Amino acid sequence: MNSLGLLVVVCFRNIFRNRLRSFLTALGIIIGVGSVITMVAIGTGAQKEIENRITAMGTNLIQIMPRRMLIRAGQQSGSFTMPRANRLTRADAERLKAEASYAQALSGISQRSFTVFGGTGSWSVTVMGVEPDYLTIRNWNLREGICFDETDLRARNRVAVLGLTTATNLFGSGGDALGQRVRIGTNQFTVIGVLEKKGAGSNGNDQDDVIMAPLDTVLTRLSNTRNLSMITMQVVHKEYMEAAQKEADLILRELHRLAGTDTADFEIMNQADIIDMASETSRSLTTLLAAIAGVSLLVGGIGIMNIMLVSVTERTREIGIRMAVGARKRDILVQFLLESIMLSLLGGLIGISLAALVCRILSAMQVPTAINPLVVAAAALFAALVGVTFGYYPARKAAALYPIDALRYE
Repeated sequence: MNSLGLLVVVCFRNIFRNRLRSFLTALGIIIGVGSVITMVAIGTGAQKEIENRITAMGTNLIQIMPRRMLIRAGQQSGSFTMPRANRLTRADAERLKAEASYAQALSGISQRSFTVFGGTGSWSVTVMGVEPDYLTIRNWNLREGICFDETDLRARNRVAVLGLTTATNLFGSGGDALGQRVRIGTNQFTVIGVLEKKGAGSNGNDQDDVIMAPLDTVLTRLSNTRNLSMITMQVVHKEYMEAAQKEADLILRELHRLAGTDTADFEIMNQADIIDMASETSRSLTTLLAAIAGVSLLVGGIGIMNIMLVSVTERTREIGIRMAVGARKRDILVQFLLESIMLSLLGGLIGISLAALVCRILSAMQVPTAINPLVVAAAALFAALVGVTFGYYPARKAAALYPIDALRYE
């Protein structure tokens, strides 16, 4: 066995000779590595969940919304600003539908919350006025029944399609909602379809707690306005997203009589922008939590340095004997440094195993997690660096002892 192998064996014996102390010494590293990996896994899982939920809303989407602008008033007596909500109208949606060459499907949307009365009582529901293409845009299928069509839209028929949660709340889990009537405001709507389950949206709200009705019916019979909450458009292919966004901007600027330098009174966001906005908070929070968890790695390193200093004091005579029989200062330095590194690595391995176990438990509890192999490797490397950094001073102190003084130490 070569000298390095012999040193490794000696280090293992010294570590396992005092198992409890070694475990307590490495506990800071275990907690630090486990916490960093777990926090990043939770954050990454949450980010992927957000992306999946937004993607589930449909593919190649562009959303156009009114922008809140600041208008000035009171120029004579001292100006002040107040917010003004700009408008998207039915005419905007019609112009885009007629002129947007990259649009595969398009729908204006008007939505408000109403107390809706059905077979088993009342329920507060988001009522959405949409066009027939909306279900195609959202990749949303019907569980039963049919959807309204262009004839229902033009005739402003009072027909509705219910989300699964709404259908259950209004007509019971075993009830048949088709053909039933629901009252929204003072209007009676006939249920002609029930949607498949969609689940939670990107903001955590239940997407199935909804009623959809023809857009013109909602605008004239419920909202009494021509203004839209937003316009959503599906682009023919993802590579045309940017071109479609610019085209929609030009069409709406012309319709709203805005010059090229004027601030638009609308906002256009593509799916990538929406995902980036929704993920930014998750990324920032993950970084913050990982940094806080990383502090425990430094605390663990300080613990290792303290114990190694104690170990040098306890083993002074041993060091003196080794030097007396020919051990060099470099050999003593490597021995104590190797012990420190091995303690850190063992703590790191236990921390990685602990993180994997915690993530498995969280996944079983429906909490999304995703362990990143790069983060695992970085955590293990950082644990080794902690061992080197905080173990060097005790090792150097041990190597600096004079053999005669070490042998005389009691």
